[in-house]
Amino acid sequence: MKVQRALISVFNKSGLESFAKGLTDLGVQVISTGGTAKLLEDSGIPVTLVEEVTGFPEMLDGRVKTMHPKLMAGILARRDVPEHMSTIAEHGIEPIDMVVCSLYPFEEVAGRRGVEDEVVIENIDIGGPSMIRAAAKNHAGVAVVTSHDDYDALLNELRASGAELSIDTLRDLATKAFHRTAHYDFVIANWFSEADGDFPDYVMRDYEKVLELKYGENPHQRAAYYAEVGLRQHLLSQVTQLHGKQLGFNNLYDLNAARGICDEFTLPCVTLIKHNNPCGCALAENLAAAYDKAYACDPVSAFGSVIAVNRTVDAPLAERLKELFVEVLFAPGYDDEALEILTRKADIRILRNEERRQTNPGELDYKRVIGGILVQDRDGDVEERDEMTVATQRHPSEQEWGDLIFAFRVAKHVKSNAIVLARNLATLGVGAGQMSRVDATRIAIEKARSDLKGAVVGSDAFFPFPDAVELALENGVTAFMQPGGSRGDEAAVETCDAGRAAMVLTGRRHFLH
Repeated sequence: MKVQRALISVFNKSGLESFAKGLTDLGVQVISTGGTAKLLEDSGIPVTLVEEVTGFPEMLDGRVKTMHPKLMAGILARRDVPEHMSTIAEHGIEPIDMVVCSLYPFEEVAGRRGVEDEVVIENIDIGGPSMIRAAAKNHAGVAVVTSHDDYDALLNELRASGAELSIDTLRDLATKAFHRTAHYDFVIANWFSEADGDFPDYVMRDYEKVLELKYGENPHQRAAYYAEVGLRQHLLSQVTQLHGKQLGFNNLYDLNAARGICDEFTLPCVTLIKHNNPCGCALAENLAAAYDKAYACDPVSAFGSVIAVNRTVDAPLAERLKELFVEVLFAPGYDDEALEILTRKADIRILRNEERRQTNPGELDYKRVIGGILVQDRDGDVEERDEMTVATQRHPSEQEWGDLIFAFRVAKHVKSNAIVLARNLATLGVGAGQMSRVDATRIAIEKARSDLKGAVVGSDAFFPFPDAVELALENGVTAFMQPGGSRGDEAAVETCDAGRAAMVLTGRRHFLH
């Protein structure tokens, strides 16, 4: 399709001048509106005003500019249907071969604090989406450009082909255009739905593909990673893969769990994830020391794990990791020496995270079920010590307090029922995903590679019976942290008092299914 006339009406004017000049240099007539036309005229680019084409001025404070038969018919007329072409010729209408349009910034304006509804509503674009949809529908004869990111590639193709665009390019542009208007409409619909409260009658989300994955949970399942459009950050935003094979579904699912735990702590932290549960987590004065403690929790399960750390990886940590098969290593940075050591291993996927933005605390959590989704608030809150209650006669020591808070925060990220044994800010044993809390406790004890004298227990939910508490006490545990709220709380507290142990109630449960 040869481009001879282009209609340009954009809010975002990034790169527009050079693009419009490139079009006019190719002999393309540029038609434009209001502010866009003024910008081009001031840049010395010849422009035909929309009102010169339609015979009507812009009206209603700019609400009506381009919605006119002389424009819409010029866009919608099919070039391969003689009747269409003769009809527009009969009415003195010339075809429009390209529509360049960016929409009013509704999403940006609606996201600002304290903006009046009237201002938000005035940023609902009407003519823009209409032109875009019309051009995209007739994409066999009309190029529709909705992003300045496409300007350079389009000019290159036009220059190389004598102002023509291929059908593949036209279809690709149309695909982007329909996604653009669909996203625009659902953002507007969601804004109106906010009047229904946090859980409105309708919820719409838009996702953009970020990455093709090696395969799904199993090799026979295809997979890809999509990020929700419009959020501040996502799992791989500002993340660069420095080394290793293609990422897989399970890599990313486990990475999500690892990042969640690391984000709980400010001290140097190393977290090892296997099958979406921590098989080791520790805090220390440096990453190498934290890794030694985390690895000691479960050396067998650490094989083939996903590891996340919250400090720059240095040579001491890299020397330790070179002895272990690691699926993914995730860190905010890597020393040159550390990277040289790690890249000797062919299979390790090395990811560098440069994302510094925080997630929106108001984001909701979605879980897919058959034919639908379950929607809830994210479990992002962290209980502070002064909000907790010591239920026993004995209060925890300062060291026990630190270990209890550490264990409880880790337990928040362990599949329910969850029991975490910890000492010296390191996990000793993790009991995950069990149907009874006593079984989770028994597994955590069995997984421990050392005696449990002076260890603490973090439990994601209450102890309905004293059996799990008794089992932990018998193995040397001296303090417990749990939400409370069970009829069995009194029995659990009495058991601790009898064993001269401490029990802290946080008042909030952290199930993770």
